Amino acid sequence: MEKEGLLRRFIAYYKPHLKLFSLDMLASFFVSLIGLLYPIVTRNMLNDYIPNQKLNLIIFFGGGLFVLYFIRMLLKYFVQYYGHMVGVYMQSDMRKDMFKKLQQLPFSFFDDHETGKIMSRMTNDLAEISELAHHGPENLFMSGMMIIGSFLYLSTIDLALTLIIFICVPFLLMAALFLRKKMRIAFLESRKSIAKINAALESSVSGIRVTKAFNNSLKEEEKFEVGDKEFVKARSKAYKAMGQFYASTGFITDVFNVIVLISGGIFLYRGDITFGDYSAFIVSVNIFVNPLTTLIQFTEQYQNGVTGFIRFLEVIDEKSEEEKAGAIDIKKVEGEIEFRHVSFGYDQKRMILNDISFKVEKGKTLALVGSSGGGKTTICHLLPNFYHVSKGEILIDGVNINDLTYASLRENIGIVQQDVFLFGGTIYENILYGRLDATYDEVIEAAKSANIYDYVMSLPDGFDTEIGERGVKLSGGQKQRLSIARVFLKNPPILILDEATSALDNTTEILIQKALDRLCHGRTTIVVAHRLTTIKNADNILVIQNGEIAEEGNHDALMAKNGVYSHLYNLQFSSKEERLNFDLTELT
Repeated sequence: MEKEGLLRRFIAYYKPHLKLFSLDMLASFFVSLIGLLYPIVTRNMLNDYIPNQKLNLIIFFGGGLFVLYFIRMLLKYFVQYYGHMVGVYMQSDMRKDMFKKLQQLPFSFFDDHETGKIMSRMTNDLAEISELAHHGPENLFMSGMMIIGSFLYLSTIDLALTLIIFICVPFLLMAALFLRKKMRIAFLESRKSIAKINAALESSVSGIRVTKAFNNSLKEEEKFEVGDKEFVKARSKAYKAMGQFYASTGFITDVFNVIVLISGGIFLYRGDITFGDYSAFIVSVNIFVNPLTTLIQFTEQYQNGVTGFIRFLEVIDEKSEEEKAGAIDIKKVEGEIEFRHVSFGYDQKRMILNDISFKVEKGKTLALVGSSGGGKTTICHLLPNFYHVSKGEILIDGVNINDLTYASLRENIGIVQQDVFLFGGTIYENILYGRLDATYDEVIEAAKSANIYDYVMSLPDGFDTEIGERGVKLSGGQKQRLSIARVFLKNPPILILDEATSALDNTTEILIQKALDRLCHGRTTIVVAHRLTTIKNADNILVIQNGEIAEEGNHDALMAKNGVYSHLYNLQFSSKEERLNFDLTELT
């Protein structure tokens, strides 16, 4: 990314807070200005007021400096507090932009990016940007003012001596520029390693119950150790580059004092300057060197901030889930679904579905069965347009789904999956997620329809019960019924049930199956099921094998064929020995 474009986009985040930022810069200006007064007063004291015993002027200017330093204290408080708040406000704006962008990204982005790494960009990287947003302009402005001001003042003391001092500046800048590139690369690698650690940590914490269940804590520690070693290696490289940077630039700034001492001593020996001017020059040189050192030290923060901003923009610049130009809202959905010669692959090298065609009439139920990895869930993901088909088209009520807005399409499709995701919060809030404008009575009715109402009312806090992260305080069946209640509330004309009961015990499955039967009534439904007894009454059944339709028909017709479906169905009621000897590949 070009530096000009990067800077322009960074500056754009200052605009909403320009007033506060301007006041911060104004306060910084006066802080720098007051800082320049001390050497001026020192010079006058040594050359005039003290030798000539002007006690009144000594007290007056000394008291004046005290008042100005008190004002400077207040200005520094303003710069520290409100200046940092400018950075915080900008960080908040970026975080909102990033979160909004994440909502707009396609499923494929989240397939390729781990949650922990995304979190790292939203927390660690944005925190570094916030610091740069505050300290960057402030350090550049204040240090620049001090360097220019001290140079002008030093020139009034002795121009030749001043020019000798400034000969060192180009060497300092060359060293900084040479070493900065190396440091930038090292810190970028370090940032990536932090993101990797966060991803591993997020995965381990989320799966802590599985880890404990299998007694695999040592394995998780080993996996974390790999990322941690990469982090240590990357940070070592970054700090090595930083050490070289500070050691080299620090040496050059130390040379300033040596040159002042030697050159100033020679000038004083020759009588070119007075002792008072020599003393003031030494004091003033520190006022010049300090902001120069600040700028050098600022390089690390600059590198962290720029690296974080680049990683932030990588997300912002990701291609959003784009609707077709002129996409329309589908108003009243009848529910007819048709796949016409659909082929699809998550990458173009390997197709998951090959030339799939079928039709589901309004209010009918289609069941998808077959071995794992055959493409059943992929079909369910394609219908709401989570992924775009590689070839062919999908139609709802005769309209290509690519011609519909995502919002109107997905508003008319309800999904119940085996892996239920619930948000942290209350039972009521999770059901309400199905339709945010629903009334309290409608939420209650949805809970009753999903056979979860009686259980909720048995809890001390009822619908206000907190369910924990991802519903950890609920059983699998309870979570499943909550997700069903959510879809009842949404009340869509099209329903997708993706193995909604496969992980449940028989008693819970019966309870949930009754809720699902009510949910499916009058809706066009696509059901993915491993337990074939649950789809015996489906209007049509597709046997999906290796991304193709191996068989099609209702239960009786498929059983009469004595093919793949028949063998799968009989297998579920066969003996253990028969199941072990069964080789599905022989049936395809």
